[in-house]
Formats: sequence, C-alpha cells, structure tokens
Amino acid sequence: MTTPVKTALSINLNKVALVRNTRHLEIPSVTRAARLCLEAGAQGITVHPRPDERHIRPGDVEKLAGVIATWPVKREYNIEGNPFQNLMDYVRKYRPHQATFVPDGEDQFTSDHGWSFPQDAERLKPLIDECKALGVRVSLFMDPIPEQMAAAKAVGADRVELYTEPYAAAFGTPEQSTQLARYVAAAKAAQAVGLGVNAGHDLSLRNLTPFVTHVPQVLEVSIGHAFVTDALEMGYAEAVRAYRRSLDARADGVLL
Repeated sequence: MTTPVKTALSINLNKVALVRNTRHLEIPSVTRAARLCLEAGAQGITVHPRPDERHIRPGDVEKLAGVIATWPVKREYNIEGNPFQNLMDYVRKYRPHQATFVPDGEDQFTSDHGWSFPQDAERLKPLIDECKALGVRVSLFMDPIPEQMAAAKAVGADRVELYTEPYAAAFGTPEQSTQLARYVAAAKAAQAVGLGVNAGHDLSLRNLTPFVTHVPQVLEVSIGHAFVTDALEMGYAEAVRAYRRSLDARADGVLL
C-alpha cells in the first residue's frame, strides 16, 4: 500500500491584495498576511500577478520574495501566470521555488482551463527549459484529462496542477463521484509518467478532505478565494489551521 504524502498548503494572497486595492491605505497588508499564514503552518505562498495589476502588484511580488527568502524554515514561493504575458519577468528576477504556467487571457476574470497538447507544446518548451535552467520547478495548469499527462511530461514539466473547479461545482451533487473519478485517473496518469501532482481552484473546507483522500499523492494545494473568505470570519491563523486539519484528516491509505 502506498503511504500518502503530506499535502502542502500554499495560500494564494490575490484576494487580500484585491481588498487593499479598493483604497489607498495599503491595508490589508499582503506581507503581513503572508507572515501570519506561514507562522500558522502554511507551507507556501502563491501569487498570480496579472498584467492589469487588479490585485497583486509588482511590489508585492518583490516583498513576498523577501519574506520567503528570510523565513527561518523552508517555505515555498509559487508564482502563477501566463508565461507569454508577464510571468517570465518575475521568474527571471525572483527565481521562485515554483512557476505555475496558466493559459489565461489578460482580461480573463479567473483561470478556467488548462493547457492543450500538442497545440501548446512547441511554444511552451523553451520557456519551461529556461525556468529549469534557473532552478525553478515548473507546474502546468491542466484539465483532468489522463491522455494529456504524457505530453506535459514530454515538454519538460515537473508537475501538473489539476484545475479543480469542475470537481468543486459538482461537489454535493450526483455528479460528484464521476468528477472525482476523473481526477483520480488524471493523477494516476501523471504519476505514471513521473509528474508530481498539485491541485487548485475552488477547493474549500467543504470539499478538500474528500479530494485529497481519494486523489492519490497530491503534493500541494493552492487555495485563495475560499481561504480568504474563511479568514474574514476565523482570522488568518485559525483558517490556516482549519485547512491544515482538512488536509490531515484524509483517510490514510484510501487510494481509489
């Protein structure tokens, strides 16, 4: 029986920055949020700086890089974005632990699909190669399609981040088990070719434990919107602890 990994919790701080940007008072502080989350046990911080700076701004990316670099124990910095927009500038300057390539448009409301192969392979490969030369791990945002995983590995990715909105939308409905089975199959296909598996998008306290219980060996979840919503009521530290409990509450050894 495979021993389940301890899934890392990376907190996406975009929504903290979004609230701050509604005024000119520099509150709430993105860096203070990061410190409070890390102190409470989060294993990493994620940002997705979009070209229009609607939430995370260039200065935030820089300051958070400093927070992570000087943290007394190892914590990971994950910068997400479209590598054909502004992501690569940040990767070259700050060399985060992980760059998550996401195929979103400049004016897109939120990420809503993954990369497609073979269509995207040729243009992605040189940028993946550059990241790896810089010592940056590359994760590709992918739909849960098992047949696409070998192509993601062939283009040089280290991990895939499974786009989980379809699972979240189906949670609590008759479609939940069908959707969950797609993610199990995609994760197994990814791992079979040597890819690590991350997951993210609309994961929450409600649906997180069933996901990591059944989807094997999820290395990292990135959670932002639901986390910030819960933190408004619980506070950052207690929200981190609640998500950490949800990850740790999975039924060890239950792998479909």
